[in-house]
Amino acid sequence: MRALVTGGCGFLGANLSAALLHRGVELCVVDALLRAGSRSNLQWLEQQAAPGQLHHYANRVEDGEGVVEVFRRHGPFDWVAHLGGQVAMTTSLADPRLDFATNAVGSFTILEAARAFSPNAVLTFSSTNKVYGDLGHVRYAETATRYTAPDHPYGFDESLPLDFASPYGCSKGAADQYFRDWFRSFGMRTIVFRHSSIYGGRQFSTYDQGWVGWFCAKAIEQKRAAERGEAVESFEISGTGKQVRDVLHAEDLVRLYLNAFERADAVAGEVFNVGGGPDNSLSLIELFAMLSEILRIEGGLRYSRLARRHSDQDVFVADIRKANRLLGFSPEVSARDGIEEMVRWVGGLR
Repeated sequence: MRALVTGGCGFLGANLSAALLHRGVELCVVDALLRAGSRSNLQWLEQQAAPGQLHHYANRVEDGEGVVEVFRRHGPFDWVAHLGGQVAMTTSLADPRLDFATNAVGSFTILEAARAFSPNAVLTFSSTNKVYGDLGHVRYAETATRYTAPDHPYGFDESLPLDFASPYGCSKGAADQYFRDWFRSFGMRTIVFRHSSIYGGRQFSTYDQGWVGWFCAKAIEQKRAAERGEAVESFEISGTGKQVRDVLHAEDLVRLYLNAFERADAVAGEVFNVGGGPDNSLSLIELFAMLSEILRIEGGLRYSRLARRHSDQDVFVADIRKANRLLGFSPEVSARDGIEEMVRWVGGLR
């Protein structure tokens, strides 16, 4: 078996790439190594690969000639997992042209290269819940620690109207729809996953991407400062802290992707909302309480509030019943167990 993973040295890509290497797959990784931790992840993958099993190309996904050369040299591929792209909404607002080139043009480039050189491949695309916009039309309620969406007790399903918001939502949304249509127009076996919040090992979080890991790092910093008798520096959050996401551990996401590949003929052309579901939903306030308990931080975490971020969603929880029905998917890593593991991973980096 041969597979191509774009963004294969990023957080999600590295976890999926490692799983494929362990299964003996001949693997090509396309990753420009621009994100924090990507070089470390490449070295980690190289340590797990047999001689000649792993091939890395430092191309950008919108580099048509470079992408085609990878397909020509190593294809045809059985699976193309397109995980590469620009991942931060704040970056898309600062440089929307770069965001468009990476996410929209890059995705189109991958699709067309696959159609030309690997027409029988399974193509999976990591989309985002941002294709649904800020969900301003949803009825919300408020508790002491979170916002809720009472009309959606199972979370939001795939029938939710599309409403691309922010340059990031527009570029990912365009790619999302191209992947869907290449099944209808050309018979390509495409599958789209609209991710909620994913976290886990090999994630080198930053201020604007990977919020679970970022706040784990802030909690660890405050814990260590207190232990040293130093002043504890507070961190900033956007909004009230009652915003809710369902969190999904990378191990569960990899299982989902592998299941999708195995069942590709049955689910080609489908779109799935993917996350931890209602049982694994957390607000920022609830995450902070959990981190304070795990790290035994007396008095809780110290933070200040900024204005709400542009196009932020008060609540996004994925309704994962379709993924369960068609892919046999159900999260196995609880939010509590996953956060404890994330604290250990982040703590080992500092």
